[in-house]
Amino acid sequence: MGFADAAEVRKYIGGIFEAAFEDPEIGPKLRDTGIVLQFTFTEPDSVVVVDAVKATVGDSADGAAPGAVMSMAADTGNAYWQGKVNLPLAMAKSKIKVQGNVASLLKLAPLGKQLFPVYIETLRSDGRDDLIV
Repeated sequence: MGFADAAEVRKYIGGIFEAAFEDPEIGPKLRDTGIVLQFTFTEPDSVVVVDAVKATVGDSADGAAPGAVMSMAADTGNAYWQGKVNLPLAMAKSKIKVQGNVASLLKLAPLGKQLFPVYIETLRSDGRDDLIV
């Protein structure tokens, strides 16, 4: 089925970064990257911007130029946060297109893996089993 609209993409995919900033182990590591990361999603069209310096998640970069932009279908982002997408392989197959600092993104991947169960539990607790792949 997929996300209903941009607000749901922001709620779930943006929300996992909000959870990351609050995590006592992951939060400081994420902030230390100093990256501003923009996700541009299709189906539905939406933008999620993660500013590690300010520890904020929003729909615009708020003046800060993104260090990297990742473009993908929202379903791909949803599957990634469930541990179902191999980032380097998806990039090689152009399922995920990256502009900017690829090395910093690959450094973030191990932090993200710790959040997969949190993401899945959030979907379940909201009754969104239809989004679980």
